[in-house]
Amino acid sequence: MAAQTVEQLIQEGVRGRRVLVRSDLNVPLDDSGRSRRVTDDGRIRASLPVLQKLSDAGARVIVMAHLGRPKGEPDPQFSLRPAAERLAELAPFEVEQADDTVGASARSKAENLAEGGVLILENVRFDARETSKDEAERGSFADELARLTESAGGAQGAYVDDAFGAVHRKHASVYDIAYRLPAYQGDLVRTELDVLDTLTSTPERPYVVVLGGSKVSDKLAVIDNLMGQADYLLIGGGMVFTFLAALGHDVGSSLLEQDQIDTVKRYLDSATRTECEFVLPTDIVVASKFAADAEHEVAAADSLEQSSFGSSAVGLDIGPASAKDFADHILSARTVFWNGPMGVFEFEAFAGGTRTVAEALTGTKGFTVVGGGDSAAAVRSLGFDDSQFGHISTGGGASLEYLEGKELPGLTALGK
Repeated sequence: MAAQTVEQLIQEGVRGRRVLVRSDLNVPLDDSGRSRRVTDDGRIRASLPVLQKLSDAGARVIVMAHLGRPKGEPDPQFSLRPAAERLAELAPFEVEQADDTVGASARSKAENLAEGGVLILENVRFDARETSKDEAERGSFADELARLTESAGGAQGAYVDDAFGAVHRKHASVYDIAYRLPAYQGDLVRTELDVLDTLTSTPERPYVVVLGGSKVSDKLAVIDNLMGQADYLLIGGGMVFTFLAALGHDVGSSLLEQDQIDTVKRYLDSATRTECEFVLPTDIVVASKFAADAEHEVAAADSLEQSSFGSSAVGLDIGPASAKDFADHILSARTVFWNGPMGVFEFEAFAGGTRTVAEALTGTKGFTVVGGGDSAAAVRSLGFDDSQFGHISTGGGASLEYLEGKELPGLTALGK
């Protein structure tokens, strides 16, 4: 059975009803000053449309979200207050924040919430039951969340899941709550599913997948699944050094997952049988140490230790020749999926590969998808606008698990 949509909920009528919305407000914060500031509000902006629709329709909207990984109890450094304040700055509707999740503050503010108002509950992970492995514990928390939607007038509450980035978690605010209230699929979830289904079932060709990030172990299942679908797999970031080592090349002091070398060898050996070509860098920007101001130079990818840094060489970005090669593949593609930066883009000296890949995505005529929080943060920090790409995913780990072919609990609860 197909999931019900938020549009169907609005057509049924939501004026005066309390609607629980699971949003994704898990945004990066700058803690360097006295006040905590949101450094990338992309997920907040992406959450706005559904909240706006419900507010405009007269719903009393109660937002559930998490931030970071608190240990099941209130922790000021993981408070949602900075995200709520940023939402209030962006939104045309009134935004309130509760001081707790299902306590006295949440109950009082939910009860007094005006039509069209939006209430942000405190971080749901401040309650240990949210992430509990015990079904009864999660269920008791979901029951309390559901009671926030109760109305003296008898109007039935509802639940909308608009946080694709959390649908791979069997958590109370994602999974259990969907069995306690009429459940609906938010626009973000629907859009992500449409995009991911395109990537896995009907991509236009040539289909190019660009994978980066630090660890190859994080991407093994994705590689395994996409090898049978993509025409080219372009490998950069820290994970590339395990590939280079699998080919017998020295990688100096670069990041290396020794225990994954045999697996990578098998992938490289089987690539020809799947008609998928791995494209690896031919040059690497190596440095004397991991630091923004480190001495650096370009070295051949198959002999990093022959650089002037010898065995101390640390690879921090793909080289300019490799970046151009990657860009050429992207520019000739009809579908591109990119997950993971090509280097340590936070350091200007090692941002060149990531910048070149991003520029190529903005220049291709094909459908482009930027997936993963690091990739999204990279393109924004390098000055690119979201509108320059076909789709910027908010899914993170959930998107990768979907591409791996896994069943995601949040989608199962919605009826997908």
